[in-house]
Amino acid sequence: MKYYLIGIKGAGMSALGLILNDLGYNVVGYDDEKSYQFTEDKLKERGIKVYTEPNSEVDENTIIVRSSAIKDDHVEMQKALELDLKVYEYNEMLGKLANIFDLITIAGCHGKTTTTSMMAHVLGNIVGCNYLIGDGTGFASKENKKFIIEACEYRRHFLVYEPDYAVITNIDLDHVDYFKDINDVIDAYTEYANKASKMVIACGDDPYTRVLELNKPLFYYGLGEDNDIVAKDVEYTSEGTSFDVFVEGNYYGHFDLPLYGKHMLLDALAVIAVCSYERLEAKAVAKELKTFSGANRRFSETIINDTIVVDDYAHHPNEVKATIKAAKQKYPDKKIVAVFQPHTFSRTEEFSEDLVKVLNNADYSFILDIFPAREKQEDFKDVTSNIIVKDLENGELITDDTWSKLKDYKGSVVIFMSPKQIHTIMENFINYLKED
Repeated sequence: MKYYLIGIKGAGMSALGLILNDLGYNVVGYDDEKSYQFTEDKLKERGIKVYTEPNSEVDENTIIVRSSAIKDDHVEMQKALELDLKVYEYNEMLGKLANIFDLITIAGCHGKTTTTSMMAHVLGNIVGCNYLIGDGTGFASKENKKFIIEACEYRRHFLVYEPDYAVITNIDLDHVDYFKDINDVIDAYTEYANKASKMVIACGDDPYTRVLELNKPLFYYGLGEDNDIVAKDVEYTSEGTSFDVFVEGNYYGHFDLPLYGKHMLLDALAVIAVCSYERLEAKAVAKELKTFSGANRRFSETIINDTIVVDDYAHHPNEVKATIKAAKQKYPDKKIVAVFQPHTFSRTEEFSEDLVKVLNNADYSFILDIFPAREKQEDFKDVTSNIIVKDLENGELITDDTWSKLKDYKGSVVIFMSPKQIHTIMENFINYLKED
């Protein structure tokens, strides 16, 4: 039997393809995006064929898995429907695979990718685990008992999972093209958390996790003393973050994290919380956390002489704020320059004022045209990047053709932020730095 993944270059879909391949299935993929995507590297390493043109791979012995962006009128779906093939949504297929393992799901409007990656790194090295991470990373072995999954709240996709541990890094308003308001988001997280069979572990410093009404054991982590898992004696330096952890009032251990910002500390606490309730030794956990280098496209650095180029997935105002703050912690003496591509018209319209506030924390900001994703400009006629640029204290528009504006910021920390990698501008800037 062959699995045909439509939209395979997407981060979640590509990771699912890797997992199916690792479990011994024949995997082939298709994607409309003809240009290179960073997810292709690992697919190529596994020998998974990816088409961007019509092909003859779909036959009566094929199971279709499609991303949420692929509708029935897509040319590849038309072939599948004509043959009356079994079709799974991405999250359905993942749930079908993962629910047979001891499942740990990590949900949250921000930080879930880093937390999942960190959890997979720590548990993978101590006890072994399968994992799917939203940065395009996936691995599975039939020998492993545990499965770690980044669980997305969009369209309530995370409700297909039946986790042992349900982790919540935070709750915030996002995906405003689907969720009506923050109460709708909270309702979704409440339903997700109540599916946990063992316990729920949530960030107690987040106000919205505190209003969850659950019928499952709930343990909070954070910096506040009212949490069950608490970080104390925290030190933020240019080398990283160090802290002690107490679990339900008892000292658990000391940890040194080679990452920056309060948000990274909180992500680490989520991992430590699960490990403590799994009765893992603190020294073993600390050893693995100390070697964690970060998730793909989460403050990924390229250093060229005295210029730091950062590639980051940030697109929500709180994520942009955290990324800029982390850069300031690590490079307190450098100028911070943001290169930001707004993602979806609905999100840009909803959060334009907040984006202006957080981008003003940078020394200068360059704003690209909005990446529409699943939306159309004609449905948002008055929404352009100018609704951000016009209110910036220090900022302007930039395009692929005007990337040379960045030359004035050689020697700075230049942060490229967007869920879709800003290839052309970033690569041109990096090539210029290498040649200069």
